This record gives sequence, structure tokens and C-alpha cells, in this order.
Amino acid sequence: MSPAAQLRALLAQDKLHVMPCCFDALSAKLIEQAGFGLTLMSGFATSASRIGEPDLGLMSYGEVLDQARNITDAISIPLIADGDTGYGNAMNVRRTVSGFAKAGAAAVMIEDQLAPKRCGHTPGKAVVSGEEAFDRIRAARDARDEGTDILILARTDARHDHGLNEAIDRAQKFKELGADILFVEAPRTVEEMQLLCRELPGPKMANIVEGGETPDLPHDELRDIGFSIAAYPLTLMAAAMKAMTEVLHSLSADTDRTPHLMDFKTLRQKIGFEHYYEMSSRYETSDR
Repeated sequence: MSPAAQLRALLAQDKLHVMPCCFDALSAKLIEQAGFGLTLMSGFATSASRIGEPDLGLMSYGEVLDQARNITDAISIPLIADGDTGYGNAMNVRRTVSGFAKAGAAAVMIEDQLAPKRCGHTPGKAVVSGEEAFDRIRAARDARDEGTDILILARTDARHDHGLNEAIDRAQKFKELGADILFVEAPRTVEEMQLLCRELPGPKMANIVEGGETPDLPHDELRDIGFSIAAYPLTLMAAAMKAMTEVLHSLSADTDRTPHLMDFKTLRQKIGFEHYYEMSSRYETSDR
């Protein structure tokens, strides 16, 4: 099955798919090894890990595409790529969608923020007009329907400045235009989450940022509300940064750092050394 077909099959199931988000090939491999069925390349975490900068539209299309390609090469589960605003006008959106499909992504997220975009739970974000937002989804749909095997995850950030009703109206139009998955960013209460799930058709994604604006609900409650996907965009990045900061403090203070470390054997196994050695043993010259 193609990545897109795998994702369609997952979405056809009547369940909530818990989706830790990755930021590089290793984090994506760990997600798959832990048994999760899909992942999304978090723009926030990818910007932090690749260029050491905040998610404020600083990464180029080429950098994001390259990161997505590295990730899809390393995993067999579907990847949802973050296509941001499409990197320009509607024609750029078409190229963005086609590019991520060629890179092996199962879906691409296209949003209605004004460029340069912002992380959905940080200040300063604004959205384009409805017509420009709809043109982005039209262009994404056209790229998909003209032979590109990829799903469209349509995101709106209109809740921030224009209220939940405007966000729901935009998302409804996105669905009419052909979006496969809907994402209303940053509802602020359980009641808002319930309302958008009642009003919007098809698969819907919740975005759970620990400490962010959207309530961090148990998985069963998110499922009962009506979400198909629960994305956790910063969980792995926050855990990794906390662990690295703590072990650096231990190293600086010359105290025992082993409690902070994965043992060397497990480290090698999860990266893939043992698999490499097993495969390479088939070839007499591979150890030279």
C-alpha cells in the first residue's frame, strides 16, 4: 500500500489515532518502534532541531522537503508533512503538495495563516482572507486530483482573531473543496472542541500542546468528542530537550549522569546497528 492508502485505511477505522509528532528520522523511527501507526512532522520541533530557530516561517520549502524525505526513508508508517502556507500563492501550493507526495508523505497540511506563519499557540499569528485560504485548498486539491497520491489536511487558525464560528465556516468550506482531514487550531474549551466536531464532517484532528490553549484531554474523551487523530507536536521535543539539559548539567557538575542515559546496547538497537549487521552478513565483503 502507498503511504496515502495506508493513511486512508487508518482513517476508515472508528477509533482515535494517537499521533506523536516527529522532527527528524530518528524521532520518527522511535515513534514507529513504540507501536504508533502514524506521525506528523511538527514544524515547531523541526525548525528547532534543524536550524535551531523558532517556528516563525524561517525554514524554506527546500529545507522542510528535505527533512520530510529523510523521515519517510526511515519509516514505514504514514507521515503527515507540514506544508505551512504552501510557500507562496496557489501555484506554489500545487508545487508544495506534489513535492511532498514525491517525497513519500501520506498527507500534507496546508494552512490559512498569513506568511510568515507562526506556531498555532504563540502570539502574532493572523490569517489570510477566506478567498485566499480557499484558493490554497483548491490548488492542493487540484494537485492531488491530477495524479498525486496524497491526502490534504486543511488547517485554519481563524479561531485566534475571528472566533470559533469563522473557523468552523472556513473548515466546512475546506471540506467542500475536497480536503480529506480538517484541523481547527487552538479551540480553548471542551465545549468548543465538542462544537467543532458536531459541526464539521469527516476526519478531524486535535492538536494537543502541553501548556497550550487547547485542553489536554484523555484519549477516550477525545475519541468520544469525535476526533480521529490526536496530534502531540511537542511531546518528544520537550522530553528530549529536558533530558539533554539535565544530562548537560550533570556532566558540567561531574555528577553521575547514567540515570539520564539509555544504555549503550539499547541505543545501538534502536538506531539500527543490529539490523545493519544482520543484513550485511549476507555479503562477504561488507565488513571491509
